[in-house]
Amino acid sequence: MSGRGGKATLIAVAVVLVWLVIGGVAGPYAGRLSEVATNDNAAFLPTDAEATRAQDLAGEFVDRQTIPALVVYERPAGITDADRQRVNADAARFAQIPGVVTPLPPPIPSKDGQALQVVVPVDDAEGEEIGEIVEQLRDITGGDRDGLTVDVSGPAGLLADLIKVFSAIDGPLLLVTLVVVLVILLIVYRSPVLWIFPLLAAGMSYALASVFVYLLADADVVKLNGQAQGILTVLVFGAGTDYALLLIARYREELHRHDRPWQAMKTAWKGAAPAIIASGGTVIVSLLCLLLSSLNSNRALGPVAAIGIAATLLVMLTFLPALLVLGGRWAFWPRQPRADQADPRAEHGIWARIAGFVARHARPVWLSTAVVLALLTLGLTQLGATTLGQSDLFTQRTDSVDGQDVISRHYPAGTGSPATIFTTEQTARQVAQVAKDVPGIADVRPLTAGPQTGPPEENAAPKVVDGRVQLEATLTDPPDSDGAERTIRELRVAVHQVPDADAVVGGFTAINVDTSDAAKRDQNVIIPVVLVVIAVILALLLRALLAPLLLIATVLLSFAATLGLCALLFRHVFDFPGVDSAFPLFAFVFLVALGIDYNIFLMSRVREESVKRGTRAGVLSGLAVTGGVITSAGIVLAATFSALAVLPLVVLVELGTAVAIGVLIDTIIVRSLLVPALAYDIGPKIWWPGRMSRANGEREARGAG
Repeated sequence: MSGRGGKATLIAVAVVLVWLVIGGVAGPYAGRLSEVATNDNAAFLPTDAEATRAQDLAGEFVDRQTIPALVVYERPAGITDADRQRVNADAARFAQIPGVVTPLPPPIPSKDGQALQVVVPVDDAEGEEIGEIVEQLRDITGGDRDGLTVDVSGPAGLLADLIKVFSAIDGPLLLVTLVVVLVILLIVYRSPVLWIFPLLAAGMSYALASVFVYLLADADVVKLNGQAQGILTVLVFGAGTDYALLLIARYREELHRHDRPWQAMKTAWKGAAPAIIASGGTVIVSLLCLLLSSLNSNRALGPVAAIGIAATLLVMLTFLPALLVLGGRWAFWPRQPRADQADPRAEHGIWARIAGFVARHARPVWLSTAVVLALLTLGLTQLGATTLGQSDLFTQRTDSVDGQDVISRHYPAGTGSPATIFTTEQTARQVAQVAKDVPGIADVRPLTAGPQTGPPEENAAPKVVDGRVQLEATLTDPPDSDGAERTIRELRVAVHQVPDADAVVGGFTAINVDTSDAAKRDQNVIIPVVLVVIAVILALLLRALLAPLLLIATVLLSFAATLGLCALLFRHVFDFPGVDSAFPLFAFVFLVALGIDYNIFLMSRVREESVKRGTRAGVLSGLAVTGGVITSAGIVLAATFSALAVLPLVVLVELGTAVAIGVLIDTIIVRSLLVPALAYDIGPKIWWPGRMSRANGEREARGAG
């Protein structure tokens, strides 16, 4: 035995050394993901939408496509001559910034005489550099002075503020996530040593995932944006710690049964690995279903997050076991497990009592918990999915938000970000007249030939490209508002009805409209596919059909209850105006994929125990030995996703809150009470049509007899 033990120790040392070398190579890439992230507008466009076609047509009318920065000056007492001189001087300096497309149009005065606006076209090809160009604009203006307020807004200003947020993801989010995981591990293990192993393994997982994501994004195989980057961080640490908790809990059990740590790990690995692999595989496949999305932002998240989970699985099933074997029993100090052949249920007194309660009141327990969750789903009426406006994207005020408010006070709110209409030269006048008659349209003018040094003249000759004309329609509502989106929908209906016009409507607001529509389409396509995939994996793992269907039903109920509770919190506690149109799909993929993890952890152990003891006894034993680790895992995952709240973006705060609440509902209510009580009440039939449903049914019938 000593020879085997020595060989096992050498293998563990070799595995650890190999991983440390890999970590040394991969580690630096974790801090370089921002270098290959793309946060420009193209990263979030629908690939096949009217707004995308319009953007392609717009490229034919200009030498360079631009994104406007709107520099707005406001003096409530009235703009002075000195203010005008300052604005003209600033505009001259704006024109000298590399990336700014000249000549600039002259400043636009407001009708009330209280504001001046300078439209600064920025070359769209600058990509991430647009953020730096906007910062230069802000440096030139010098901010507020002597009662004159200055803000840089518009699509370029908004994009710059988003880039600034996403570029700061690496440090703060990673630090907060590490601290959260560390604190919870110390509480769970009550050991000054053991927390090191899962945290080190999670860090290795993040480094390995980062190097693959970096290389693939750099080669343009996958698209990485700041949103996907932030979710990757919390997902790897959260899911990685979950897998570590499950393996360590099983390892601790086996240390009571085996003299040598390597023997205990061998048995623990065989017992825990199938559940961990099935869990990780379910999450990976669910995330890859996002590739069916028509939105680039969704398709970017799918493979990036799936790479993170795959790297986590590999590390947690190789590096972590090797560390634990080398750590031996002393890693659990001061509560070191002894080889005393103790029943693992003896260490889980509180969960044994909960299991007893479930056994005595199975039907009332699952009925009452199902009713509570069903009542929470009533909050869905408050959800109000929409496209968040510019002022609603951030949890705090930004320069672009302040600037949009100023523009809304003094100009038609859509000034500087018009809707674009492309139509045939022959129908241009008719289309323009039809567009003017649409409520919410302030003005419609053609794009004219020659340098655009000011607003196009209403009767000027339009620029014609391949028989097409571009019209610019100024909206009365802010371009990111619900009112503007309604106007775009009505505008499209109106111009599409003009015979032979072949009209195409695009622009900033049209992109929001098409993004929202694509998000709804994605929900209808992806959610059923994810459910089918999960059902197949559960059926293969549990070798049954009834159990997977019931488990999916509980997950869907938990998901709906979570969204209902979140809707109430977002509206009445956080005072958010609504949720982004992509939120329900993201919440579904993460909550269902991660929620099914705990079903897998519980029911795979229940099945294992049912083979030995019978179904009802197996349910109680499985609940007793996994209740603590599943609850701990849920708390870790909830806490890591809540770390997204440190980012000042409403959509990520909402997603982090939803996943945190949903995971806690899953672990505390669904997995601890609803599922065990339901399985206990149904009995052996839960495994229908598998052989175990008949074998356990006969065993329990004999026991009852």
